[in-house]
Amino acid sequence: QVQLVESGGGLVQAGGSLRLACAASGRTVSNYGMGWFRQAPGKEREFVAAINWSGSRVNYADFVKGRFTISRDNAKSTVYLQMNSLKPEDTAVYYCAVRLVLSGSYYISDYGYWGQGTQVTVSS
Repeated sequence: QVQLVESGGGLVQAGGSLRLACAASGRTVSNYGMGWFRQAPGKEREFVAAINWSGSRVNYADFVKGRFTISRDNAKSTVYLQMNSLKPEDTAVYYCAVRLVLSGSYYISDYGYWGQGTQVTVSS
């Protein structure tokens, strides 16, 4: 079992920055791929970013490329999402997830464990 707890969400003005963190416990995640997803009101959950076990390979949704950065600290069992140049359309609940293989993935169904989410609200 893996427990994931996200933190770092909040209210920020457009153009601002936030850094989300996702701390894992219960089982080491240093050998597993992890991802960030988001869900806005009335919309389906969507892929944001993914990272492989070592951090050597990352993938981003087109709408966050150049603005968001995913990283991980395996010693702390934590994955981060640095979000810069935030836009009102980035408002959503952000979730982290882990899949029990080395690589990250774009697909929700590839992930077996999810956090409860953290709210990010970007005001215009």
